[in-house]
Amino acid sequence: MSQHLRLHLDLQWFAGEKTEPATPKKRQEARKKGQVAKSMDLPAASILLFSFVAFLMFGSFMKGRIVHIFRNVYENQLRMDLTIGNIQVLFTDLTVQGLIILAPIFLLVVLIAFIANYAQIGFMFIGEPLMMKFDKINPISGFKRIFSMRTFVDFLKSTLKMLIIGYAVYTTLMGQKARLLGLGHTPLENTFSFVASVTLGLGVKIGAILIVLAIFDYIYQKYEHEKSLKMSKQDVKDEYKKSEGDPLIKGKIRAKQRQMAMQRMMQEVPKADVIITNPTHFAVALKYDASNMQAPTVIAKGADYVALKIKEVAKQNGVMTMENKPLARAIFAQVEIGDAIPADLFQAVAEVLAYVYKMKGKTN
Repeated sequence: MSQHLRLHLDLQWFAGEKTEPATPKKRQEARKKGQVAKSMDLPAASILLFSFVAFLMFGSFMKGRIVHIFRNVYENQLRMDLTIGNIQVLFTDLTVQGLIILAPIFLLVVLIAFIANYAQIGFMFIGEPLMMKFDKINPISGFKRIFSMRTFVDFLKSTLKMLIIGYAVYTTLMGQKARLLGLGHTPLENTFSFVASVTLGLGVKIGAILIVLAIFDYIYQKYEHEKSLKMSKQDVKDEYKKSEGDPLIKGKIRAKQRQMAMQRMMQEVPKADVIITNPTHFAVALKYDASNMQAPTVIAKGADYVALKIKEVAKQNGVMTMENKPLARAIFAQVEIGDAIPADLFQAVAEVLAYVYKMKGKTN
């Protein structure tokens, strides 16, 4: 008995284990909540790398503009009268020149930030993550987040990045050790050029390293996201029931629809002129009104139990029943309820109706 109970509990545990990939519906719901696979390091690393690349690309342009600003100030602006109007003109000119210098960097940074985010999650604008959630200021929840596995992984990533970047800086500076020691005997302009080239080289190298690490971080975030979205077999079944409807309820609805359709059909049986039977398996109710119909019409039909009910209703309402096996089978198979009798069955049906009218005294 205990072994059976233990097996039952084990099966229950496995039924709740999240082993199934997320359905499209759950992915869509998670996306609406802002739950997507995204590495925050990738945009930052991309911005860092391409910022230094931009400095390399536009360095001569920026240097020329800066030299122009200083030359203009020393040659022209220092000689001007100190009036409010002159100061405003000088301030406006320096602001415009500064924006021109920074414009390529700014535009490139905005473009790279957009591309880095779009490549990860596409276009997404949602407001739910911005809503106030009191559990975020709950001390207990905050304590759990601080000492969670995710926090530990983030700490390891940060430590790894610092070690790799530190090693890259160390090797770069040690490679330039001789020139660094000789800067004291180098002209100031050459010193600035050397320091700028080393700084830009380090920036590009560190940016490239961070992008590689960010790609691995994105892969990890993708894995964690897929893991968090996994569903149990019961979850999949429950979602299917919610989206498609409970099969039991749908079955009851269909049964109710069939019952209502049969009731409507049985209400038409008393209006029939004749019921043609198999005699036990099929029953077909025919009606013909010369003023409204071009041919006799099937107003009810059924097999087995339904055929029996049709005959009972016909008997209760005095509708004549005639046995004609071939005709009953042919009409049941070829004609739907509400349709007229096809031409190939006209002769046989006409003979039946003529006999019925004769029995009822409807013929002259």
